[in-house]
Amino acid sequence: MDHIVWHDKYNIGVDFIDREHKQLFSTMNKLLKISENEEKSEWVCREGAKYLRNHTIEHFEHEEEYMRSINFSDYEIHKRLHDSFRNSTLPALEREMEESQYSEESIRHFLGVCIGWVVAHTQTEDLAITGKQKSRWANIPHEKEKEALEQAVIQLLYDIFSLKGSMISEQYAGEDFGKVICCRFIYSGQQQEKWEITLVYEEPLLLQIISDILNTQYSRVDDMVINVTRYISRQFLERIRENFPSIDLFKVEKESLLSYEQLVDSFGRTPPFFSLLFDTGKGYFAFCANSSESVRGKLMPNIDPNNAMSAINDFLRREKPIRRNILVVDDSDFMRARIVRLLSENYEVSEAGSSIAAIQSIAVKKPDLIVLDYEMPVCDGRQVLEMIRSEKNTADLPVVFLTGKGDRESVQKVMALKPEGYLLKSMPDMEIMKYIDTFFAKRGAK
Repeated sequence: MDHIVWHDKYNIGVDFIDREHKQLFSTMNKLLKISENEEKSEWVCREGAKYLRNHTIEHFEHEEEYMRSINFSDYEIHKRLHDSFRNSTLPALEREMEESQYSEESIRHFLGVCIGWVVAHTQTEDLAITGKQKSRWANIPHEKEKEALEQAVIQLLYDIFSLKGSMISEQYAGEDFGKVICCRFIYSGQQQEKWEITLVYEEPLLLQIISDILNTQYSRVDDMVINVTRYISRQFLERIRENFPSIDLFKVEKESLLSYEQLVDSFGRTPPFFSLLFDTGKGYFAFCANSSESVRGKLMPNIDPNNAMSAINDFLRREKPIRRNILVVDDSDFMRARIVRLLSENYEVSEAGSSIAAIQSIAVKKPDLIVLDYEMPVCDGRQVLEMIRSEKNTADLPVVFLTGKGDRESVQKVMALKPEGYLLKSMPDMEIMKYIDTFFAKRGAK
């Protein structure tokens, strides 16, 4: 990331507030450029961070004065959010920068937190000042709480991330839908009861969210992405807390990043009280809530102001590269077993014995490549390919046909459908493996 850009969508409709928000973005942008200058001085970085802090605090005071002038009903809630950021978050970040002598890493952490907080706060709490973001769910009866929570999450996905979500499961149990980033928060309630909340972002979704916020294109998760995500997640949960008093999120006690394996393990130990899975059109998002701590075993260190940089970097280093996923579709048990055995050493391989099973498998998790038998009974490879391409979200899935007929006429018939290529069932094992490896190598180079 080398710059961030103001979007008109961040305007709330109050001129002086919009001007001050825009100035905050400009200040963060200047500090970002300073941090990436190898010849920067510690004094310049310190003064830049100090200016941003002072401008933020001044903006909070102006905004609070305006809310009082219009008798804003949620003034106390809004002010409490300001107080937490200016009295706890900013001082902790400044101490971190001081201790590291304003290293680039500490400034990126500082900016990631500020960007994430400001964007989420602007898109939710500040819009409420003008009546554009009035709560719809505070008075819904308890028996409809799950439905209300579903609508709340859908609304927040739109308000904060500009995404149109739809719930696809109200009992998400950790089904694998690709590489994920899991942000876990432990809250204490007013009566000291515990709530464990985990927000699960599919990696492509997360990269799209952060790319949109920062107006730059992210292709991988790094420390900046994690830091922005952490504070956007906190704002997300703050809105949930306000609308659902029964989820008593009084104070954050712990924060950590979970691996996918730890997420699945938590479901096995204690089924979540709420566990909703949403499709945003850009990737999956899950909201999971438990009234007790369900994750056990060795976790990454809890993230706090003293160890945030090291904890996040440890998490990023621990994440293993995800292997490519291949779906093998063939009605022959023998042929499926052969291809699965060949490819399993280097790839994640799933299998389907019919066209219906293939379509169901693709709906749950899109593969990186489909190896599709052309000569299946009932519904052959041609028809399966037509179904795949008829759906917008699967139309671009690469398909390689697997065929037992190698004569010229048969090959021409197969290739007329414009697959990525074809494999003969009579090919030696090493040639099949080489073909698949070469296919992914070429795609990775594009």
